[in-house]
Amino acid sequence: MDDSRSLVVLAFVAAYLAMCVGVGIWALRRTNSTRDFFMAGRDLGVMVTGLAVFSSVMSGFGFVGGPGLVYRMGLSSAWMTVVSPLAFCSVYYLLAKRLRMVAELRDTISLPDAVAARYRSELARLLTAVAILLGVVGYLGTQILAMATVLRDILNNVSFIPEVSLVACMAVACAVLVFYCVTGGILASVYTDLVQGAIMIVAAVFVFVAALAAVEGGLGGIVTTLVADDPEAISPWGTLGMIGSLSWLVVFTLGGAGQPHVITKLMMNRRIEDARRSLPVSAVGYAICSLLWLSIGLAMRALVIQGGHPELANPDEAAPQFLQLHAGPVLAGIVFAGLFAAIMSTADSFLNLGAAAVVHDIPRALYGRSLANELFWARAATVGLAVGSALFVLYSRQDLVALLGAFGWGTFAAALVPAVAIGFNWKRATAAAANVAIASSLVVNFGIELFGIVLPWGINGGFVALLLSMTLFFGVSLASAPPALDPDIDEVMDL
Repeated sequence: MDDSRSLVVLAFVAAYLAMCVGVGIWALRRTNSTRDFFMAGRDLGVMVTGLAVFSSVMSGFGFVGGPGLVYRMGLSSAWMTVVSPLAFCSVYYLLAKRLRMVAELRDTISLPDAVAARYRSELARLLTAVAILLGVVGYLGTQILAMATVLRDILNNVSFIPEVSLVACMAVACAVLVFYCVTGGILASVYTDLVQGAIMIVAAVFVFVAALAAVEGGLGGIVTTLVADDPEAISPWGTLGMIGSLSWLVVFTLGGAGQPHVITKLMMNRRIEDARRSLPVSAVGYAICSLLWLSIGLAMRALVIQGGHPELANPDEAAPQFLQLHAGPVLAGIVFAGLFAAIMSTADSFLNLGAAAVVHDIPRALYGRSLANELFWARAATVGLAVGSALFVLYSRQDLVALLGAFGWGTFAAALVPAVAIGFNWKRATAAAANVAIASSLVVNFGIELFGIVLPWGINGGFVALLLSMTLFFGVSLASAPPALDPDIDEVMDL
């Protein structure tokens, strides 16, 4: 590829990274307390909240991992992305009003604060914080790996820049990410989401058109080529098979209500009634951006089979390679800049959640108070979490961004869906049930990952952990005495 094209893409990305520095400095001046750092002052409007919620899901996981997974497994991952608008509906219906009212009544600045208020249990606060912290490491690693993968591909396509390793790109990604997050907190993330979400909705449509145009015969050519090569890839279940795909369906539909980077933003609305208007923004925006996830993966697989592109060394290169070589340079530059925005804002959300767990939630659960000078230690914890997540992803067994993301998503889903999504809608749920569900899910999820257990039929580990945690949650609740709820929490649950 000629340098002029590569330089256009690099210019867009450099401009975006420079903007990150500017946003971080701007947000620094507006971040004066831990409430600002963790909750954006609970002053977000409809569009900002709606775009922030969908952008935090469609991140490096979706823009890099999604096409890579389609390239490798065919339509199996459609059961992650196509069903996600249903997940947004369940999230808003189950939690939007209740979490926002609890945040108002108890002045909460984190999800574990809300859980502790619901169950009157500091152990529930502690276990929720630990679950968030452990899930953050896996999911944040996904964002850093995605950012480094894209950055390496961009730099290595400029002839006068020496070959850059993935580790070096991870170091650069971490440095920019840490500055952005330490200075701006969650405030920098949500306002970046506003711009990034709007850009990506439009760009996804253009990328979809470009993907169809890049393959001889358009959509028909893609389907014909893939069917001739491997009929299973283009079948409804893909190469993973029915059981494995359905396990993803459950985890990614029901599990959406357990994603702390999503549901925490529901506590930031300016008004409680804004959730009703934010839902269409989130669901429709994600549905449109799913076109990018599916079209690039299918088009790149067809191009390789037709001989229009060499075989990819790593499936995660599908999106970067397509944008670099088969899309217009301006469109590629815009999408890459939007991709970096998605990664940065989502990574910021995870760092924010992890920092809150370290400096606010865990100390409160253990000692009855958060750390002194909480804002300073929140920023220090942000640095440590970024470095730790980068090291985790370097030594992880998973080699695909999407599979790392699925592990993080499954960890959150299994731990938090029972305690939060069900617990905030069912008065009979007890603190003991919530604690057992969270603890058991973490043991199962991390046991499967650490010991490299391969489940039959391609079943997702998060599905097994979610099934177990929900069974225990209902069983322990029904076997225990009905819990006593604080009057304000009882009224919230009557909504």
